[in-house]
Amino acid sequence: MMNWDDYHKEEDAPAAASAMAQSGIATSATPATNNITRAAEAMAHIDIAPGLEELEMGAQRVSVDEKAMINCRADLNQLVPFKYDWAWQKYIDGCANHWMPQEINMIADVATWKNPKGLSDDERRIVMRNLGYFSTADSLVANNLVLAIYRLITNPECRQYILRQAFEEAIHTHSYQYCIESLGMDEGEVFNMYREVPSVAKKAAWSISHTHQLSDPNFHTGTPEADQTLLRNLIGFYAVTEGIFFYCGFTQILSMGRRNKMTGVAEQFQYILRDESMHLNFGIDVINQIKLENPHLWTEEFQQEAIEMILEGTQLEIEYARDTMPRGVLGMNAAMMEEYLHFIANRRLSQLGLPEQYPGAQNPFPWMSEIMDLRKEKNFFETRVIEYQTGGALTWD
Repeated sequence: MMNWDDYHKEEDAPAAASAMAQSGIATSATPATNNITRAAEAMAHIDIAPGLEELEMGAQRVSVDEKAMINCRADLNQLVPFKYDWAWQKYIDGCANHWMPQEINMIADVATWKNPKGLSDDERRIVMRNLGYFSTADSLVANNLVLAIYRLITNPECRQYILRQAFEEAIHTHSYQYCIESLGMDEGEVFNMYREVPSVAKKAAWSISHTHQLSDPNFHTGTPEADQTLLRNLIGFYAVTEGIFFYCGFTQILSMGRRNKMTGVAEQFQYILRDESMHLNFGIDVINQIKLENPHLWTEEFQQEAIEMILEGTQLEIEYARDTMPRGVLGMNAAMMEEYLHFIANRRLSQLGLPEQYPGAQNPFPWMSEIMDLRKEKNFFETRVIEYQTGGALTWD
């Protein structure tokens, strides 16, 4: 076995062999020596100019004023000084919220699911539909983050949070798979609902249609048209997919948990919702920062387009609510959910500085706000003692 000293001896082998040859001492090259020699010869032919060009923008220390959300030429490898302290704080808060699916006990859920009388048909429909949608939705979200948004957001502290968000999306996909596997569901049926169930497929198709353009590796920002394309993606991604499409399903599952049904699934949805709330707040901040730094992008025409996107997303989520709740169940019905989604849509519009479109819409489920409040030291699922945060106290906008 090679140790560290052996490594350095072999690393110096070419020089030693050369010296021995000059001294007239016969040598025989070892395989390791040959490999090192070939590597050295290959390195001699590498053109490092492209790398130097990339570092030219970092030839001097970065100042805060040089940083920007998009189209920034400051060195992206230099994390500090921070320009957006809120982005770094969200990264710290995200790390404080770490959890893993296997920590949640699913024994009671399995017994309830396998008991023919454990849930009504309407309740089973809700569990199936939501696991079907979310099991692939967070994969779509993660792909958009990794393949598009991370590359195009040119701020290192924001990128740091995006990396944390991508990891959390992986945990969420893992969580849904863990639920599906624990309950013994038909994995082929559940994971293909986003292709086969119309109300699920329409939401997935909408999200893909508003995000796929940026996944092209040849797409670059830098023109007003391209920058608006990125902004359009961010609105569709954060304000609609994560800011509207998740709310019907989460409300349904969490209402089930409040009734001491499917408590393991509900507990995981609670944690996921808290993560997603932070993702949403981060995304809104990014969008508003881009608007602030690039006011020429936020035209009246583009604002109207953003409003239409949110209205479209709201309608699709209302259709999903009607499909998943053909009758009243769990203390709610499709009409109440429609009111709630109007309330949520108004909230998203207001956060983006756009006029509300549903005057007077109210929140019929005030308990949802309590669930998202990480300062609440409670466990209404009564499954285990929960201290969701690993450190620090979090607050929500």
